[in-house]
Amino acid sequence: MSTSSTTIIPVILSGGTGSRLWPLSREAYPKQFWPLVSSETMLAATALRAAGPGFAAPIVVCNEAHRFLAAEQLRGARVEGARILLEPTGRNSAPAIAAAALLAEEASPGAMLWIMPADSAINDVPALHAALAQAVTAAEFGRIVTFGMCPTAPETGFGYIESGPALDGAPGVLGLERFVEKPDAATAQRFLDGGKHLWNSGMFVAQAATLLRELQQFAPELLVAVQ
Repeated sequence: MSTSSTTIIPVILSGGTGSRLWPLSREAYPKQFWPLVSSETMLAATALRAAGPGFAAPIVVCNEAHRFLAAEQLRGARVEGARILLEPTGRNSAPAIAAAALLAEEASPGAMLWIMPADSAINDVPALHAALAQAVTAAEFGRIVTFGMCPTAPETGFGYIESGPALDGAPGVLGLERFVEKPDAATAQRFLDGGKHLWNSGMFVAQAATLLRELQQFAPELLVAVQ
């Protein structure tokens, strides 16, 4: 992976409690710790997609109950130097991202973060890295970049991103008009037919300082609590 001279810190959100794939996935052993789509567990596969030249060691945010399981799987995948950031109990994504941004900015001022869930399945890693390079270019201008996926069906269980015009100085990156969470079936069909909407992937790229600045403006109570 190469994106000019910028070193990227992967942030892997692994706080899931296993409620969506029960009974295989459960609170003590949620789905990100299972090898569901390859020989690697989903956590290990996620970390390996963000390893090598251009990447720093990852920050993995997980529950205290899973700390040893996460560490064991990362060691088994030969992911070196991972920092495991513990939550006393499961939280939503925003507090987890805030905690990782605070840690990264303290240790590496100006840090560039690639934030991703631990349970994604991605087959075309070169295409992912190409999109990541485009995202970093935009993030260097103070943007928060999210990754969209072209929808193939009118799914009602996903969030949708409405894309806008192309951004100047960031080839391949579009502005974002709005986010719509889990639309009804008619709205999802309209989004599919219109061609302007993408499924939200839950992956983001931004400088840690950018995230902290936005949190300070729009969710100061959350930032204070995490600090």
